Amino acid sequence: MGFTSPWHWAIVLVVLVLLFGSKRLPDAARGIGRSLRIFKSEIKEMSGDDKPAPTEDVAPPAQLPPATVATPVVPPQAVAPQAVAPQSVPQAAATPTAPTPTAPTPTATTENPGG
Repeated sequence: MGFTSPWHWAIVLVVLVLLFGSKRLPDAARGIGRSLRIFKSEIKEMSGDDKPAPTEDVAPPAQLPPATVATPVVPPQAVAPQAVAPQSVPQAAATPTAPTPTAPTPTATTENPGG
């Protein structure tokens, strides 16, 4: 004997009616039915996301003319002339040059001929 006997189901239904009342049971069943429908539609939508969307024949976007860049016009401002003091330009210092190596010059040495 299991839980599938008609007497067991009858007892479960009587307990539910006593707990929730006869008015609330149909509303609860409707709410559960709506939830299941929403759940099923979301599952179908998720499984459909794996497939690429069908491409529609859409005309390519119209080509826009090339953009022209306008340079802003700035009115000239009057500038009062300022007296500029002459600056002395420093002269470049003489750069030291490295001495060029020279060959040693032979010097006269006196050798001891005797020895």
